[in-house]
Amino acid sequence: MKLFKSLLVAPATLGLLAPLSVFAGEASLNEISKYSNLEHLDLANAFVNDEPNHEALLAGGEGLVEATQVGSFSETTTASFSVDTVIGSIDGDRTSEATSFDYQFNIGLSTSFTGEDSLDIAIDNGSATLSQMGSKMGFDSGSSLVVDGVTYTFPVGGATVVVGDSTDISSTFTGACVYSAFTDATPDDCGTGNSLGVGGKGVTASVGYAFDSGISIAGGISSPQSEIIGDAADLFGFEAAYSADNYGLAFAIVSDDKDDKTTWGINGYYTPEGSLPSISVGFETTETGTDSDGYFVGLTFPEVGPGSVNIAAATTGLIPSNGTETMIYEASYSYDFNDGMTVTPGIFIEEVENHDDLLGIAVKTSFSF
Repeated sequence: MKLFKSLLVAPATLGLLAPLSVFAGEASLNEISKYSNLEHLDLANAFVNDEPNHEALLAGGEGLVEATQVGSFSETTTASFSVDTVIGSIDGDRTSEATSFDYQFNIGLSTSFTGEDSLDIAIDNGSATLSQMGSKMGFDSGSSLVVDGVTYTFPVGGATVVVGDSTDISSTFTGACVYSAFTDATPDDCGTGNSLGVGGKGVTASVGYAFDSGISIAGGISSPQSEIIGDAADLFGFEAAYSADNYGLAFAIVSDDKDDKTTWGINGYYTPEGSLPSISVGFETTETGTDSDGYFVGLTFPEVGPGSVNIAAATTGLIPSNGTETMIYEASYSYDFNDGMTVTPGIFIEEVENHDDLLGIAVKTSFSF
């Protein structure tokens, strides 16, 4: 058992160290040691220089930060870091069956200028080349740090507005799903990634409003960087949702002008009292020259020993009406190893007509710090 734990932690640690090595030539260990006692890695006094005439790198709103140290981040600026690793193997006639290791590294920077707004920057890094397992898990790839998105969130009346680049239209969508996915084929939006989890094409604006009754509405538009908003390449989305104490339902419609298609999606969940599992469902359909459909059903057992169990069956995406249906079945057990480390062993089976089934067994380890 001790050897098995070592096998899990060792490659995960290597995944943490690999992307950080790019900073080794520029960092001073003596300077870094000064910040070891900062809780939550708040960058209030980090990166201090000795030149008194330099302005703060990031400043808070007037009146919000009373005393910002010269040459430092403001007290309203925080950073969060996470590393995900997966080690496992896939058996079948469409894979090499070799054991693989993949990782992804994410940095989140956030600052507020008024106390009610938030400027957020996402920076990602991943394995230079993803294995088939890494692709199935939906990991990021690329050997260098890349800015994945810059968004600014602020209130307007009672609504929440999000604007930015590489931002999802669905960033203000409520959704209605309690399932925690293991593979990327059954994402956390209950298989409705083209509607209730729709992304963006570039410049994006999304607005959401929640009523006291539990009803919420949201909508947004996204346009490629090379286009003007209002051109034929725009992506539009609208969502309406209702959330109660133990159930929820959400509906979304997305129109893609470039591909001339419309996607409808609905998902929902019900959490019964007692020890019975929560159930999450999702259905999605796209109207084009050939209609395509997809569906999802998942069960969540919230208290199984120190962790939780998730079991699901779903199509691997939108399947054309005249196409071959591909199904995926997954089961995983997730538990917190400690405050900053979650371990999730799991198994999945992918069924494709005229091929052997793919059987994947993996252990995903997630670090947050």
